[in-house]
Amino acid sequence: MNDYIVSARKYRPMSFDSVVGQKSLTTTLKNAVRSGKLAHAYLFCGPRGVGKTTCARIFAKVINCMNPTADGDACGVCESCKAFNEQRSYNIFELDAASNNGVEQIKTLMEQTRIPPQVGKYKVFIIDEVHMLSQAAFNSFLKTLEEPPAHVIFILATTEKHKILPTILSRCQIYDFERMTVQGTIDHLKMVAEKEGISYEDEALALIAEKADGGMRDALSIFDQAASFCQGNITYQKVLEDLNILDVDNYFNIVDLALENKVPDIMLLLDGVLSKGFDGGNLIVGLASHVRNVLMAKDPETTKLLEASETQRQRYQQQAQKCPIKFLYNALKIMNRCDVNYKQSSNKRLLVELTLIEVAQLTQADDEGASSGRSPRRLKTLFRKIAGVRQNAASQVAVAGNAVVARRSEGSAAAVAAHVATQTTTINTYAEAAVTTPSSSAATTQPAALAGRKLKLGSLGVTFATLGKKDSQNDSQDVEETIDKSADKLFTEEELGHQWMLMCNRMPKEMTGLSSRMKNLLPKISDYPNVEVVVDNDILLNELQSIKGRIRATLAKALGNGNIELQLRLAKVEEVKVLMTKRDVLNELKANYPGVRLLYESLGLEMS
Repeated sequence: MNDYIVSARKYRPMSFDSVVGQKSLTTTLKNAVRSGKLAHAYLFCGPRGVGKTTCARIFAKVINCMNPTADGDACGVCESCKAFNEQRSYNIFELDAASNNGVEQIKTLMEQTRIPPQVGKYKVFIIDEVHMLSQAAFNSFLKTLEEPPAHVIFILATTEKHKILPTILSRCQIYDFERMTVQGTIDHLKMVAEKEGISYEDEALALIAEKADGGMRDALSIFDQAASFCQGNITYQKVLEDLNILDVDNYFNIVDLALENKVPDIMLLLDGVLSKGFDGGNLIVGLASHVRNVLMAKDPETTKLLEASETQRQRYQQQAQKCPIKFLYNALKIMNRCDVNYKQSSNKRLLVELTLIEVAQLTQADDEGASSGRSPRRLKTLFRKIAGVRQNAASQVAVAGNAVVARRSEGSAAAVAAHVATQTTTINTYAEAAVTTPSSSAATTQPAALAGRKLKLGSLGVTFATLGKKDSQNDSQDVEETIDKSADKLFTEEELGHQWMLMCNRMPKEMTGLSSRMKNLLPKISDYPNVEVVVDNDILLNELQSIKGRIRATLAKALGNGNIELQLRLAKVEEVKVLMTKRDVLNELKANYPGVRLLYESLGLEMS
C-alpha cells in the first residue's frame, strides 16, 4: 500500500507561478530578486491557509538559487535548489514560535546568525506564528532584527499582526496576503480533481469553496474528505450530506414564501429543518447571508460582490427582481436583531419563529385588524380617551364632594348630598357628550344642563391656580400612549440599574432632592419584564406614585421594552437597612477581617 499524502501537501506550490490568489505579492517578490534589492526582514500577514509559509519557503529557495531564471524564479537544478527540495538545506531554518516562544530558543537562533552560509548567498530564518513570542523573546530578538549580519534574512509569518510590537513592524517589509476568492478556489480544486481522476459537479466545488471561507488549505482538506465520502464522484447532494450543510434551496424558498405572506408554510419548513438536526441560529445566519446576496444582486454594480458560482449568481439575480429593496433591508435588520439575542434567549425556537413571522409580514398590507399581527393603535387610543374622560369626571366629582363637605357651615347634610348628586349628573352628561361626539367643538358639545346657567370653577373643586396643573391620572394616560407596546427587547438587571441611574441624573433641578433619594433605591426584575422597587418610607413612596407613569415610560424607552410594568411597594421591617456610622463600619471590618484589625493595632490608628 502506497503512502497517502493529503492534497494540501501533495499540491503545495513549489514556485511563485504556482501560488494561487497572490499574484501582486509574488510579482513584487520576484522583482525584488531580479533587481537584487532584498530587505533584511519581511513580515507575511494574512488569514490561515492562504500561502504565507509556502511563499516564505519559495522566497528562501529563490534567493539562494545559484542560477535564477530571468523572471525571478528558482532554476530547480543547482545544488542549493536540490538541497531545498530534499529538505537537507543548512541555509534555511524554520522555527515554530507557537511552541518555541521563550528567550532561550531565540538566543539559540541568534547564535546561528553568526555563521555564514556554506552553500548559497543567504541564511534565511523563517519564524512562523511570530505573534506567539513572549515579551522577553521579542526584546531579545529586537536588536538582531534591527542590524542583522549581511548574510541573514528574516521572514516572519503571522495570522494576527495586531499582536506584534510596533518596534518589530517598523523594521520589516510587510506583505498582506489576501483571502482566496471563491472562483479562484474552485479553479484550483478543478485542477486537483482532474489530476486525481475525480469527477465532480460545479455546484459541489462551489459549496466546498464557500465552506473553506477563503483558505486554500481548508478547501483542499474538505475536498479530500468529500472525495472519500463520495468515492471519486463529488456531487452537490453528497457534499451537503457529508458536511451537514443546510441546502441553499431552503433560503430561496423562505424568501419566496415571505413575499407571499405564507407564514404556515414557513413554519412547516422551519420544523423540517430543525428535525434534521440543524440549529435555528445557523438558519438565521445563513438566511441573513442569503438576503444580503439577493440585495447585492439588485444592482449590476454590486453583483461582483457575490462570492458564488455562476449558476447561483443567476438564481440570486432572478430572486432579486421579485424582492423590493425595503423588504430586503428590513429583513436584514430583523434577522440581525435575532442573531444578537439568540445566545441569551431561553426559548431559541420561539425567537426564530417570531423572527420568520416578522419577515413574512413585511409585505403584508398595513391594516388595523388584530388578526394581522399588529396592534390596533387607533382602537386602543379611542379606549384610552374614553377611560381618561371617565376617570377625569370621577376625580372632579370626588374633589367637588370634598369641597362641599369642607363647607358644612353653608348647608345641611341633605344639601351637600343634593349638590354632589347634581354635579355627578352634570359631569356624566358632559362625559357622554365628549365620547359620542369627539370631533365637534367645545361650543356644540356643551350639554343642555350647562347652557342655561353659569358654573363656578370652585364648585367643581378647580381654581385658576390649579387649572394649569395636569391631573396625575391624565398625565399617566398621556404617558401611557407614548409607550411603544410592540418593542420587546431583552434586558438584564444590570442594564436596568444602569438606566435607573441615568434617569435619576437627567431629572430636572426642581426634583433634585427626589432624584438623590431615588439613587439609593435598587430596582429589581421580579417577574420578567416586570420591575419592582422597594421603598423604605411612606413619604418617598407617595412621591414616586405620583410620577410612576413617567418612570415606567422612561425605562420602557431606554430599555426598548414596552411591556415593562412598574411595581412600587413599602419595604418590610426585615428589608429596611440600618444606617451605619463610620465607626460602625470600621468595627465591622475589624471583626470580619483579621488583617484589617492587625493593621489598625500595629500602626496605632485612631478614628478621627
